[in-house]
Amino acid sequence: MYIDGEKKTGSIAAVGRNLSRRAQNFASDESGLITFFVLFLFVIMLAVGGIGIDVMRYERDRARLQYTMDRAVLAAADLDQSLEPEAVVREYLQKADLLQYLNSVTVTEGLGFRNVRATAESEFPTQFMHLTGVDTLSAPAASTAEESIGGVEISLVLDVSGSMNSNSRLSNLKVAAHDFVDQMVDNTEDGKLSISIIPYATQVSVTDNMMDEFNVSGENAHSNCINFQSNDFDSTSLNANASRPRTLHFDTFTSAGSSRSDGRPYGDLVKFPVCEADDRREILPLQKDRTTLKNFITALTARGNTSIDVGMKWGTALLDHSMNGVVTNLITDGDIPNDFALRPHRYSDGETLKVIVLMTDGQNTSQYYLRDQYRQGNSNIWWNAEEEKYSVYRPSTNRYYWPHDSSWQDHPYGNGTTTEWECTGTIYYGNCYYGSWVQETVEEPGTAERLAYPQLWEQTSLQYNLSRHYYPWMNDSDARDEWYYGVRSYVGSSTKDNRTQEICDAAKAQNVIVYTIGFEAPSRGLSVLKACASSDSHFYDVDGLEISDAFASIASSIRKLRLTQ
Repeated sequence: MYIDGEKKTGSIAAVGRNLSRRAQNFASDESGLITFFVLFLFVIMLAVGGIGIDVMRYERDRARLQYTMDRAVLAAADLDQSLEPEAVVREYLQKADLLQYLNSVTVTEGLGFRNVRATAESEFPTQFMHLTGVDTLSAPAASTAEESIGGVEISLVLDVSGSMNSNSRLSNLKVAAHDFVDQMVDNTEDGKLSISIIPYATQVSVTDNMMDEFNVSGENAHSNCINFQSNDFDSTSLNANASRPRTLHFDTFTSAGSSRSDGRPYGDLVKFPVCEADDRREILPLQKDRTTLKNFITALTARGNTSIDVGMKWGTALLDHSMNGVVTNLITDGDIPNDFALRPHRYSDGETLKVIVLMTDGQNTSQYYLRDQYRQGNSNIWWNAEEEKYSVYRPSTNRYYWPHDSSWQDHPYGNGTTTEWECTGTIYYGNCYYGSWVQETVEEPGTAERLAYPQLWEQTSLQYNLSRHYYPWMNDSDARDEWYYGVRSYVGSSTKDNRTQEICDAAKAQNVIVYTIGFEAPSRGLSVLKACASSDSHFYDVDGLEISDAFASIASSIRKLRLTQ
């Protein structure tokens, strides 16, 4: 037993020793490391591959969201889009089943432009990255699109003839035009909008600086108008270098019996000249400042005949690139903002919206001119400024008629001697006492100077000249034919209607958008305006306060326009 027991104990000890030795050998044996490393690499590769799959799936979903957003804002920013921009964005995302991710839509729009910005964000659940503690990935998307035209050029062609003083028309026009300016300025980016205001009556006056840019013939130191010829209405262009006659300062309207129908004794100009000497009625070219535009409108006054054709010609010219040289020089003069150095843009630039708003309360009436022989050179009228006396030379007899005493003399009054009755005693109530009347030769006071035709007409109306200088000694009919109808010529209303249609057609041929407003106008005027407008929907026939509605409608319509390229 002893021996057996000794054997069991040894066996157990031997086994223990054997196990210990095997454990030590296993721990020190390096032959199995490659299997562990491969297993480690496999786990790493599996993790990286899983992350890659998550990233690819994330990028797929993010790109889909971004692509849908891009398409949505592009459609929403389209100026031809009739739906609300935000509704367009939502519809695109809804159809792609992505609407739940939309965060915001911001729309900025105005005259000729629309900017749409949209943001969205989705949460992407990971399948492999969550093993690293990243359960979701954020997929933001933001898109901005803008569609705009390069600029907006507007000509406001406003009737300021005498009839605008009736029925509060001028006051109502001013309110409507003020609101129009506000709407245009409020809804247009700075520097994109230029507005020219062209007041017209019998003629259209321009500023001194603008007149200096044109090649004109004829003397007029007081006002600035150009006599257009028939072919000027065939085209929108206005070549400043082409020679054109300047409108002289003359008055064919004021009758001889009217107060100060002759302004010369008072140092005044004629009362109602065809071409106005009034800076409140001169063209205001290419402005953007709200205050400048509204102050000009406030100062408008009304008088004179109606020349829709001339107003429309100037309104069209200020949209035509042929005027760019004039505009450039007026910028140098400080009359036009620097922003408009390239304006008027060419019609072909494809980025500029050009608009005319033409308003009248009437119809074309006669426009008067001085015949060529009465535009320059010396007249037969002499003026003694010191004595305020005229003399009229009659070439056929080489004699001078003195209107102040209805006598004929051999010289103009003031340039010679005359015989006068003198009392050698005392004059009392026109009678000579304590003496007698005797004739004496005396030097005439003052000096008579011959007036050139421009000098004569600028202070003496045609009717005064006829009545006081020629009627007294000529047959009335002959005097009227020679010194009234023979001095002036005119273009009648029918011809002016045709000219209006020609310049309107020329503007529309260049894709200028023409709106017309008949403001309590007669039927003939309405017919001209309707034919001039770009379409029937661009023509307005309004009364009273409705003129504000017309201008508001036009402002709204302009905002929706996009120049077709």
